[in-house]
Amino acid sequence: MKLIGKILLFLAACYQLQGQSNDWPVFRGDYNLSGSTSFEVPSAPVLKWSLPTGVTTKSSPVLSDGQIYFGNDKGTLYAVGIDGKVQWKFETGSTIEAPPLIYANKVIIGSFDGVLRAVDKSSGKLLWSYSSDNQIVGSANIWVSAKKAGIIFGSYDYFLHCVNPATGKLLWKLETDNYINGTPAVADNKIVFGGCDGMIRVADPLTGKGKDTIDIGVYIAASPALTNENAYFGDYDGTLYCLNMITKKVIWEIPPNDGSGAILAIPAIGNNVVVVGNEDKYLYCYNSTTGKLIWKYRTNGRIVGSAVVSPARVLFGSTDSNIYLLNLSGGKKLWSFNAGAPVSSSPAVTRDSFYFLTEDGRLLSFGLK
Repeated sequence: MKLIGKILLFLAACYQLQGQSNDWPVFRGDYNLSGSTSFEVPSAPVLKWSLPTGVTTKSSPVLSDGQIYFGNDKGTLYAVGIDGKVQWKFETGSTIEAPPLIYANKVIIGSFDGVLRAVDKSSGKLLWSYSSDNQIVGSANIWVSAKKAGIIFGSYDYFLHCVNPATGKLLWKLETDNYINGTPAVADNKIVFGGCDGMIRVADPLTGKGKDTIDIGVYIAASPALTNENAYFGDYDGTLYCLNMITKKVIWEIPPNDGSGAILAIPAIGNNVVVVGNEDKYLYCYNSTTGKLIWKYRTNGRIVGSAVVSPARVLFGSTDSNIYLLNLSGGKKLWSFNAGAPVSSSPAVTRDSFYFLTEDGRLLSFGLK
């Protein structure tokens, strides 16, 4: 009986861990911004519910403990249950374009007034605020090292800021040469981020001191996605890069063709593949080791949101108002849904469900029938 009791306790612990992994706390799923999930996206999902807010948005949803969080252009932060019912709203008074970050009991959100706010994720009560000197467009991220942690975010004041998660007090800030538009990525005790100065910077999370600076020479609007020793990112001219963070050398780069637009999306990293959308209306899939094109899929609109890859599928939206699900191995369309408005958000993906925002302010929930 003692052995059976131990087995039951072990299974209960495993179940709890699985429940925890069903969260999507940052808009790319994890702090390395890889945009990948171990859950398989359903091959024939259905729309479960749609929540209209009546206000435009370019934010993306995140999810924690059965609640979905997102912001809009009016400056409203929403908390919505997985049943589609609004739990609470918090007004910042300034446009929220950055997706929220969930850390511990807090929803962390930046806005165009340059203020980063922490709100209690259960009640919507303001816990603290921190002011930068210009607008915040990209999501915040979190680094954790031993017993220390910091909330990091970029601002148009040319600084990467790091604040205490408990109090919102400044820990350090790192100066750059232009706006920081994207979200800093975190992996292997490194912070990696790009900006409008055309630099990819690697910083120490504890001190905020720059470790390395790699000059790309072109405005970097989006964020890098990290895996192992490599960073994958695109620039405003439409070039896609694979950068080795140890050697500080570009392993490969895919130059733009005549019809290419800017890469505003963050690459999604799967099993030996990297997938990224372009303003030229194509979603591209490359071999992540060699940079060789595997397939490309054309939509009828610009692709500015970031895709998510599951073990066998890729999920993304387009400004042609459609949400697409493709086979990851060959790029064949498995399913699509006309959302009725442009889709520039990155999806939040959990077991058997996923969530998108439309630019006209509707939160859409999809899952199994």
